[in-house]
Amino acid sequence: MTQAKVVLITGAAHRIGAHTARTLHAAGMNIVLHYRSSRAAAQQLQQELNALRADSVLLVQADLHSPAALPALIQEAHGKWQRLDVLINNASSFYATATGGVTEEDWDDLIGTNLKAPFFLSQAAAPMLQLSKGCIINIVDIHAERPLKNYPVYSIAKAGLVMLTKALAGELGPNIRVNAVAPGAILWPEPMDEVTKQRILSRTFLKRKGEPADIARTILFLINDAPYMTGQVLVVDGGRSLNS
Repeated sequence: MTQAKVVLITGAAHRIGAHTARTLHAAGMNIVLHYRSSRAAAQQLQQELNALRADSVLLVQADLHSPAALPALIQEAHGKWQRLDVLINNASSFYATATGGVTEEDWDDLIGTNLKAPFFLSQAAAPMLQLSKGCIINIVDIHAERPLKNYPVYSIAKAGLVMLTKALAGELGPNIRVNAVAPGAILWPEPMDEVTKQRILSRTFLKRKGEPADIARTILFLINDAPYMTGQVLVVDGGRSLNS
């Protein structure tokens, strides 16, 4: 019997991370759910998925701002089933930092969560992913290419994550594939008014919002059906990034 793939998802208690966990679990994978402070939500998701397939979900807690804690997180993820096949760098900080008012704390938080942690997690996970010929998937953003007004630090961090994807594809090949998914209008940030939402949707070619399932299915594709893809960014935005 083939052993189930083991997937570590950072920031998996809510939003796209939780939807991705459900999708990959339904595809037969064992899930390592990382959370920082959302313990109750993470436990609820663990119970939901374990009810469907016993002993198939592990919870791990860590502050991704602490590089020294990341190797231990990877070891814990590997230890449960003695393998690690996929690392999904999903955890993200997102808030406005208008130029002129950016603090060093803002910079360290946004760069730390969106860029520094994915690098050091990938570095720590590489030996295990090498053994399983696994993959890394980074959740980037369409604003890595086209900066979002009043969000310069976030945009810079996600642009760095795109380059991290490409650089690590070269560094970790041929046995580890590294790709990224760039969501567009999938889940609205809070708060956002209706006028802004409609303006964004009007700029998509499909004239509608996407769903978390669109991202989760793309991630599933990259894991199971893209053995000759690495260093790529799949944009899932209804065509918005093509609309000048």
